[in-house]
Amino acid sequence: MPFAAGMSEHPVTAHAVGEVAGAVLESLGERPDLALVFVTPPHAGVLEDAAAAIDEVLSPLVLLGCAAESVVGPYREVERSAAVSLFAARTGPLLPLLLEASVDGAFDATAASGWPVDIPFDPQALLVVADPYSFPVEQFLDRIATRHPGLPVVGGMASAARGPGGNRLASGRRVTSSGAVGVILGPGVEVETVVSQGCRPFGDPLVVTKAERNVIVELAGRPALERLVAQAHHSLSKEELGLLDTGGLHVGRVIDEHRERFDRGDFLVRNVIGADRQVGALAVSEMMPVGTTVQFHLRDARSADEDLRLMLEGRRADAALVFTCNGRGTRMFEEPHHDVGVLADSIGRLPTAGFFAAGEIGPVGGRNFLHGFTASIALLRDPRAIPI
Repeated sequence: MPFAAGMSEHPVTAHAVGEVAGAVLESLGERPDLALVFVTPPHAGVLEDAAAAIDEVLSPLVLLGCAAESVVGPYREVERSAAVSLFAARTGPLLPLLLEASVDGAFDATAASGWPVDIPFDPQALLVVADPYSFPVEQFLDRIATRHPGLPVVGGMASAARGPGGNRLASGRRVTSSGAVGVILGPGVEVETVVSQGCRPFGDPLVVTKAERNVIVELAGRPALERLVAQAHHSLSKEELGLLDTGGLHVGRVIDEHRERFDRGDFLVRNVIGADRQVGALAVSEMMPVGTTVQFHLRDARSADEDLRLMLEGRRADAALVFTCNGRGTRMFEEPHHDVGVLADSIGRLPTAGFFAAGEIGPVGGRNFLHGFTASIALLRDPRAIPI
């Protein structure tokens, strides 16, 4: 199998890197095409040393990584304590990226260190790790949609810092505190994306009939708040109704209005950030133009668990990269290692790595978005393997 992963919780960086590099070397051998390293804050200050050691031992063609508040490794998640997670793969053709924003905060696709003029192979997917304080990821995703429609983008925003200049991104032995790093994967590996937004819809789809920017004033000709109350009392239990006042209420916007029916995966889910009881309006964290079809969603631990299991049902993979929200883990679920545990239950024990992100990137309805409270997963398969 052309994939390997390792995790170490040793507090000394050199020791932890030695453990994970040794595990990958034993399983996969040296000179993989791709190596990804994710470290928690206790190791962030010496990420250059960690990257140099991995480069020396494994000699990958492409080495990328970042520091994050918590990391994901084979079969477990390490939250807010020392850990190093390493993933390596023989992927075939690939192209590394070092992306930077211009001084005015716009993504510059013509920069020498930015997006390539030509990609010498058929791209299958793009993996991206970005700094949330300096890189305009939504503008970047819009540019990708224009230049490479249908190309899935999977990844996350680095989460080790709480302000500008504090995050650390690795591209080879170079470590930066801004921009983004990434890699375009070619036809030597099959990539399937799973984006679990952690919600379940309730009530019925409704059309926005009056709106002002991100404020939904009316749904199907009635005040939005009136529609919410009616649908919630008809569809939710007393316990679930209580979650609506504690951050559990969301609105899903339909991605493809041409569908006759809408189900999970057809909605881009966004937070409800306020309500005006006097006029019956709801404020949402995204523009909701008149004519948009929306449906109310509930987010809680049970819904998030159910959604991830449904999204993974029937999938097959040889390895996985997991970019999960830093609001998930034990902040959402009672038991630790939830997302990698569901992954193992659904598909099997795979070489796995990733991190807890300050925003997750992944496609919904054929378009790439920046999400929150989401698990965005890249399932990788060896195209040469014979399905069992």
